[in-house]
Amino acid sequence: MDDAPVIIAVVGATATGKSALSLELAELLDGEVVNADSMQFYRGMDIGTAKLPGAERRGIPHHQMDMLDVHEDASVARFQEEARADIAAIHARGRRAIVVGGSGLYLRALLDRFEFPGTDPELRAALEARAEAEGPGALHRELVAADPAAAAKIPPQNVKRLVRALEIIALTGSTQSSLPRHEYAAPALTIALDLPYEMLDPRIDARVDAMWEAGLLDEVRSLEAHGLRDGVTARRAVGYAETLRHLAGELDASETRALIAQHTRRLARKQAQWFRPDPRVRWIDAPHDHGDVARAAADASSLVRAADAHRRTP
Repeated sequence: MDDAPVIIAVVGATATGKSALSLELAELLDGEVVNADSMQFYRGMDIGTAKLPGAERRGIPHHQMDMLDVHEDASVARFQEEARADIAAIHARGRRAIVVGGSGLYLRALLDRFEFPGTDPELRAALEARAEAEGPGALHRELVAADPAAAAKIPPQNVKRLVRALEIIALTGSTQSSLPRHEYAAPALTIALDLPYEMLDPRIDARVDAMWEAGLLDEVRSLEAHGLRDGVTARRAVGYAETLRHLAGELDASETRALIAQHTRRLARKQAQWFRPDPRVRWIDAPHDHGDVARAAADASSLVRAADAHRRTP
């Protein structure tokens, strides 16, 4: 819709305060939240994803949360379709859509002009069978030969992404080593939270400790009984993959917590690196503590007002 408000996206690394800021902005801007954290799509994955409990959402509607069971596979294409429908409905109600998350590919798919090549179930099944029989390393070596740039971005153990990359090459005859250009599909403003690693890392360590004390182990044990180990996506999530290894007797509790913190710090750096090259992203200082959220919201609101004013300018 031409008169729809500018979509606001709050992005950045894990533990920078995106959820807290999104609540403040939703209250200031009469908004509803659209989740773009791919691990928060899953029902029951609450503690390990730092999912905001319903009682703490201040009555603000949150969309694209608890959409999948842990044995189901998350789909970027499905998310694009459903989340765009959520945004259209939010705007039809006269409210503002506030997209929140750190999953870069999902955010790009939602906000940008982003077309998806088709799929071939038989081809995909054959590639998955090869990964099972030969190991994912064989698929990664094949991708290195066909598209070195794409292979450099995909970890050798990530079967899902390897299969998709090889599927696209087989179906289209072209490589997919780069994402589409930075071009919004609808008017949007992306605000990223910036926090130096010397401040972020202790925050991550404290968050991991708090998650463990809050019952992460029991959460993973319960999800294991509901098919977590069978999930292609969910079982690889940071916090869950390590805890599954603990339940299998591979790691003790101390080793598990240390590994979760290490992998979370690595994830945070990857998330920040994802958003840095995008020239459209506006960076603001992340809230340094709970009391600093109002300052961050004021900084973000000023950017929103400027974006709205620019859009109204003939």
